[in-house]
Amino acid sequence: MIDLLTLGETMAAFRSSGPLRLGGTAGISVAGAESTVAIGLARLGHRAAWIGVTGADEPGALVRRTLRAEGVDLTWSRIDPSAPTGLILFENRVADINRVTYHRAGSAGSRLGPADVTRAFDAPGSPPRLLHVTGITCALGVEPYQSVLAAVRRARAAGSTVCLDVNHRQRLWSVTEAAAALRPLVPSIDLVVASDDELAVLTDAADPVAALLSAGVTEVVVKHGAGGASSHRATGTVHRPARTVPVVDTVGAGDAFVAGLLSGWLDGVDAPARLDRAVTTGAFAVATRGDWEGLPERAELTLLDHEPGGTVR
Repeated sequence: MIDLLTLGETMAAFRSSGPLRLGGTAGISVAGAESTVAIGLARLGHRAAWIGVTGADEPGALVRRTLRAEGVDLTWSRIDPSAPTGLILFENRVADINRVTYHRAGSAGSRLGPADVTRAFDAPGSPPRLLHVTGITCALGVEPYQSVLAAVRRARAAGSTVCLDVNHRQRLWSVTEAAAALRPLVPSIDLVVASDDELAVLTDAADPVAALLSAGVTEVVVKHGAGGASSHRATGTVHRPARTVPVVDTVGAGDAFVAGLLSGWLDGVDAPARLDRAVTTGAFAVATRGDWEGLPERAELTLLDHEPGGTVR
């Protein structure tokens, strides 16, 4: 059985240590919110599958090779030879502030369609325990949005738990556009993950958490950045502070947080323990460079309990 099924675009990622306009060297890896979550769960011992489309090019080969090497199931991903794999450029502009440039218009990833989802849910075997979708995939175009709608509908019918991470990207769409697309999903969502400022995408209510719970969402998890995170359910609220670590790179921290949260859910632990794991995996992400490279394996979850500067022998 698949523990987690997710869908979206994964791109080749170039990271420079300074302004791109000045040239210099850059490292190359891959980046994608949904695949970061899948990698995080695979490293924690869960079976995760990613649905996506890459080009028949070297960046696409890098994406597929990386995800396979990390133990992510690519059974329902495909290659589109008529479109390129998307690119994302990161430049470390000021201190720990990164600037992002996308080259993803017309990419293979934007050609994800409902048929890709149908293939996954029609495959033999049990449905996934969890479906994870994000606002990013919905922002990529009509077909990717229809793919998310199809996935949510099939997951609900199959009895899978559905998680939505708002993950609003201003360079992809406005709050108004995001709200129009994501609000219709709310009645079908079991778990919402959002930062404080993203809750307004899902509702105009003065108390957005209460409104989402009243709409049928079972749990609303709110990320407060350096302030930690809170889990809200009809039975009450739980808060956990952020782990204290040196901040190296904040890119991917939210997706690492989600990976820890969903891992806790899959393990059947309670809300406080889920949040503990989520803030821990998020801390691993900010303390290391790259979207997913520093994500922990299960045996490493206790590393942050050691004193700073210590050596584990």
